[in-house]
Amino acid sequence: MVADSSLGPKRAWWKESNVYQIYPASFKDSNGDGIGDIPGIISKLDYIKNIGVDVVWLCPCYKSPQVDMGYDISDYRDIYEKYGTLNDIDELISGLHQRGLKLVMDLVVNHTSDQHEWFKSAISSKDSPYRDYYIWRKPKIGPNGERLPPNNWVSHFTGSTWEYDEESDEYYLHLFAKEQPDLNWENPKVRTEVHNIIRFWLDRGVDGFRLDAINFISKDLDFPDAPITIPSAKYQDATIHYANGPRLHEYLRGMGQILREYDAFSVGEMGAFTDPNEVIKVVAEDREELNMIFQFEIVNMDQSPAGKYFPRKWMLSELKRIVSKWETYMYDHNGWNALYLENHDQGRSVSRFASDKPEFRLYAAKMLATFLGLQSGTVFVYEGQELGMANMPKTWGIDKLKDLESINFYNDVAESGASEEVLEVVMADLRKKGRDNSRTPVQWDSSAFAGFSTAQPWMDVIDDYKEWNAASQVDDPLSVYSYWRSIFELRRGHKDIFVYGSFALVDPADEQIFAYARRYEDKVVLVVLSFSEEEYSWTVPHEYMKQGKVLLSNYGHASPLKPEIAMRPFEAIVYLLD
Repeated sequence: MVADSSLGPKRAWWKESNVYQIYPASFKDSNGDGIGDIPGIISKLDYIKNIGVDVVWLCPCYKSPQVDMGYDISDYRDIYEKYGTLNDIDELISGLHQRGLKLVMDLVVNHTSDQHEWFKSAISSKDSPYRDYYIWRKPKIGPNGERLPPNNWVSHFTGSTWEYDEESDEYYLHLFAKEQPDLNWENPKVRTEVHNIIRFWLDRGVDGFRLDAINFISKDLDFPDAPITIPSAKYQDATIHYANGPRLHEYLRGMGQILREYDAFSVGEMGAFTDPNEVIKVVAEDREELNMIFQFEIVNMDQSPAGKYFPRKWMLSELKRIVSKWETYMYDHNGWNALYLENHDQGRSVSRFASDKPEFRLYAAKMLATFLGLQSGTVFVYEGQELGMANMPKTWGIDKLKDLESINFYNDVAESGASEEVLEVVMADLRKKGRDNSRTPVQWDSSAFAGFSTAQPWMDVIDDYKEWNAASQVDDPLSVYSYWRSIFELRRGHKDIFVYGSFALVDPADEQIFAYARRYEDKVVLVVLSFSEEEYSWTVPHEYMKQGKVLLSNYGHASPLKPEIAMRPFEAIVYLLD
């Protein structure tokens, strides 16, 4: 059945854009201090342009004590001194705009740093005009008269979400680290402050925002105890009480009005948001809230109920179900998807979802580029993903890690009395999906420290940099980098199909092959992807057995479309059907 294109998505510049994400500390060091910086980014703008992207998303670069790598902001209108200055940001904006690229900044407004002037004033006195910028509650008294936190909520970084302030005999809420106190969005002054920050950056030339943890800004103000889901744990998951709260849409519309005024880009990070009927209330065109959101179903697929960094085996049919759910729902309801497999909080996709074994890595990285890059939505590529960068080596132990979340998780398991065998299971899982995997320095060339810096980087470079680096790939037509360019060229050259066309899952039960069709009017493309290390013969469903030509193949040459296709390990073939 041919989709009626008149029912498809309305056209917009941000739907046709491809986004490249930069983690400043790990991208490029320009001054030899071992930490990436904004001048380093500026030096690589032609490289970024050459990939074929349209937008650069810059992770937080604001002034910060760096307890959580910049997601703890102490001044929204200034820059972290190790990264550069406001003048450097202006130069970055100018350099991007000169190349026809846009800049999206990361806005963190669920919480601030405890070193922000607002919080320093708030904690100094109950009479501070900033006291109500944050969320304070009296202690709960236990059965033996002991002081307890107001409820049993667990922090994303382990432990209680409440930190006691002895001076005022009150606790403040922090969903993340204790150095990241949550803002009180019920206070209209807080909302005005946020709106002013948004205007400050848009007026400076920024083209939009990625909004961190944005569906946590409206909470259940009764702060009830969370249900006990892990009986052995002192504190419990409370996302049902602070995610997607009662005033979320009101708050998002307040920001959305400003963003639309500037025709700015917006994408919200929204964990614990798996119901498309709720998500559409944020991203539907007539809602005027956000353009799109990051949902977490794919990157949560391999997490165990026992804990984020315990393993869980996933099936390809699960991945198919998740992709098909979001692709078809958004198309049918005038919404829009943000497509990603990697970011600063996730492991490297080639290691996590395919294979980084030497004999498979090149093809697996290209296959995942095809899988992601030809779906319906805005494509997000994370620094190094375009090079097929892999996870940390199996030789790395906990002493190599920098990430607060990972270290806290490991230490909590260790302190619970877990055996060495259990700790190694956790460590193996951290090497697979821990946040540090994506934070190792970008591998620019085969020189010392991978060309990232002239000094020892803040985090070790991965050992394979002499083989896997940008210098060896940029001019190699068979490289992962060149393949990503081909993906973006295909999206532009067949925009009607790959940007605005419908999506249909093909052969949903097969556990080796992920196949899907993109369709616009009478144009149909069939994308066939092997997720297997073995050769596999796939039977093409009868309705797709038409004359066609190969648009793209990750092996460089591919079987013509026929009833049985012999798929090689991690092969990707894109057919344009007549």
